[in-house]
Amino acid sequence: MKYITRIVDKEIDRKIKAFNAINITGPKGCGKTRTARERCKTVIEFQDEERRAGYISVAETAPTLFFNNEKPILFDEWQDAPKIWGAIRKDCDDNPSSVGEYYLTGSTGKHVETHHTGTGRISEIIMYPMTLWETGESNGSISLSKLFEDISYEIDGKISNITLPDLFYAAARGGWPRCLALNSRDAKLEIARDYYKQIYQKDISAVDGVKRNPEWARALLWSFARNMATAAKKKSIYADVKAEHMVTDVTLGSYIDVLESLFVIKDIDAWTPQIRTKTAIRAAKKHIFVDPSIGLAALGLAPDYFNNDLDLFGHVFENMVLRDLLVYAQAHNARVLHYTDDNGLEADAVYQLEDGRYALIEIKTGSNAIPKAEESLITFKEVIREHNRKALENKEHPGVIYREPSFLIIICGNASMAYTTKNGVKVIPIGCLKD
Repeated sequence: MKYITRIVDKEIDRKIKAFNAINITGPKGCGKTRTARERCKTVIEFQDEERRAGYISVAETAPTLFFNNEKPILFDEWQDAPKIWGAIRKDCDDNPSSVGEYYLTGSTGKHVETHHTGTGRISEIIMYPMTLWETGESNGSISLSKLFEDISYEIDGKISNITLPDLFYAAARGGWPRCLALNSRDAKLEIARDYYKQIYQKDISAVDGVKRNPEWARALLWSFARNMATAAKKKSIYADVKAEHMVTDVTLGSYIDVLESLFVIKDIDAWTPQIRTKTAIRAAKKHIFVDPSIGLAALGLAPDYFNNDLDLFGHVFENMVLRDLLVYAQAHNARVLHYTDDNGLEADAVYQLEDGRYALIEIKTGSNAIPKAEESLITFKEVIREHNRKALENKEHPGVIYREPSFLIIICGNASMAYTTKNGVKVIPIGCLKD
């Protein structure tokens, strides 16, 4: 199968100019090994049964012998030979001017303690499942990063051909590269379902060798799926599980830690306009799956289910868009956050660049929700402006000034065309969006 260039390749290109070794992490099945293999001249696969014994023997006794091979070198499933980490770290110390010589990939289902962290020598990159742009659902006619780079960039009139049934299917199938090698639509849906079962039946215990109850893990995933893309409190999630199982909060908390280390679930941090305030630290995090297909598998839902439940799909769609935004943000040194306060102000996502510029984003499935979303975003911007006006009233002792958003954006599922409203809000169909 021909390699499909991934958005994470941009970050790798940036990192290999500064580091001699790259460790690619992320959920299993997201394409880590294939991406690294495309860049390497030598591939050491510790899972290759024909060569495994020999590789392990060398790794245990004289791991530097591997370095005599043509570089760059990929060490796949390096956790099976943990001494490789230390050997690479030392080689990076001994050859500080060398860059891009080593790549490491491995299973998230194995946790290995290393004597040295590799900080400053081995750079870590998180790889996510494929975005809608990478899988082909989005035509990529609108670049999110270009909006910030080019003030004359025009999005109006860009067409999206994606339909709601297309989005239903894309969410249930997920962004797993394996799906692209299959022809059957039904077969593609099996990838996420099998992944979900492996998580609670095997991976939850295999990651560190601690035996965990698969039914507790299954119930926990189900509750997270029910609360997908919400800021539900952990005690509510715990209550879902404890309604059927005798388990403590401490134990469930430890299970969540493992699911996060497996890159199954992820929290989106809260945002605040003023970087020094503690508001964001106290605010609730938004819970998402690293890919919405895992959540749908946990709920046992097929794409057709959403023909009669668009309300639930609203949460699923938000999770899917947030997944894509995380990928786009990582490629451009940006952050993805969210905002909700007690006064009713909210933004489903805040896309913030490293220089402080940001966009407030509302994520809506249907175009009928655009007017209300626009009103919400405009109100949010006006609140910031009003705060700044009051802060400047006292000329001698002005208050803190909040930066205004660079853009107000509505990412819509079934919008057929991109446009800018008379109030300056940019409506972008998800079927047009790329990084």
